[in-house]
Amino acid sequence: MASSDATEQLNKKQQIKLYNYFRSTSSFRVRIALNLKGIDYDYKAVNLLKGEQLTPEYLELNPMGYVPTLVDGDITIADSFAIIMYLEEKYPQRSLLPSNPVTKTLNLQAASLVSSGIHPLHNLSVLKYIGEKVSPDAKLPWVQSHIRKGFAALEVILSKHAGKYATGDEVYLADIFLAPQINAALKRFSIDMDAMPEKQPDTPIEGI
Repeated sequence: MASSDATEQLNKKQQIKLYNYFRSTSSFRVRIALNLKGIDYDYKAVNLLKGEQLTPEYLELNPMGYVPTLVDGDITIADSFAIIMYLEEKYPQRSLLPSNPVTKTLNLQAASLVSSGIHPLHNLSVLKYIGEKVSPDAKLPWVQSHIRKGFAALEVILSKHAGKYATGDEVYLADIFLAPQINAALKRFSIDMDAMPEKQPDTPIEGI
């Protein structure tokens, strides 16, 4: 019995911890990756609206004060892209990247575009700055403009490679980054995806 308890405590200690916020798109993508790989993790909620990401305790884990942060034993990773690449290397079950080098690169490009060209432009810190320095009314048009620009670029990049999912008939890295971003566009920033140019009846068959 004592041995069983010790093993249970050891497993609990070694379990991956994910510090995240339920509505954060970067947290969302990491949760998708963990779930696809079948990795159990300890969900640690960090309430961004209450400023819990700025507490001294959390800043020790993530000096930028962002979410998510993943702790796996002795390693702490404070960036969603780096977290997902770490999971891909250490936990190879259910690969998130295809073996074909062209499709693999396409997935990395799409994920990078979302993580660096769209997502940072609607972070809470950015929107707060715009609201204070420009106008509260300027926040939503700002976000919508940059999300539309990013999605238009993704449409061009992915249009010749899409299948059932973004780059074929399997869920890969591009989908992991796209799904949370689309969810945010629809639910948080009131972007009607059916209004995009490529969705219109007169759009040429070869696209835009």
